[in-house]
Amino acid sequence: MIGWIVLGIVLVALLFAIGIYNRLVTLRNRFKNAFAQIDVQLQRRHDLIPNLVESAKAYLAHERGTLEAVIAARNQAATARSAAAANPADAAAVQGLVGAEGALTGALGRLFAVMEAYPNLKADQTIARLMEELSSTENRVAFARQAYNDEVMLYNTARETFPNVVFAGMFGFLPAVLFDVSKPEAREAPQVKF
Repeated sequence: MIGWIVLGIVLVALLFAIGIYNRLVTLRNRFKNAFAQIDVQLQRRHDLIPNLVESAKAYLAHERGTLEAVIAARNQAATARSAAAANPADAAAVQGLVGAEGALTGALGRLFAVMEAYPNLKADQTIARLMEELSSTENRVAFARQAYNDEVMLYNTARETFPNVVFAGMFGFLPAVLFDVSKPEAREAPQVKF
């Protein structure tokens, strides 16, 4: 009789551990999926930028430094995006992406400021369309970041609560990192004015 009771307790404990493990796996996959949504929007953003720069080159030939800074920041952000997309659970890669995206936002802000000074450039239909698409993409990125951060919060909360914290360490569930922009000026989407 005691053997059956011990076996029952072991079975209940095993089922409990399996339940915790499965919940943590589900939450980890949800935050990875949410990161994939950020990745899609950042890829769209990175694809639009070269078109915008190429379209603006004719008007801004003497502003070459600004255009080169935007392209360099875009390339750095694309590299950081690839590294973070390979493993969204890697805190260093996500932080690198956050920093690179902040630098890109700053470079785009400088480009938009330069473009404001050129009425012909602002009136160009191609530029106007690209600027509108970029502004729309910035909003999509913001929504994707919010969804990702919500999923990370759920995962980290489940991972850190008792008794999950005991099993999380045992099964190698590491904390996830929020996609948080540390520079206040980088928190704002580039302003697009016509």
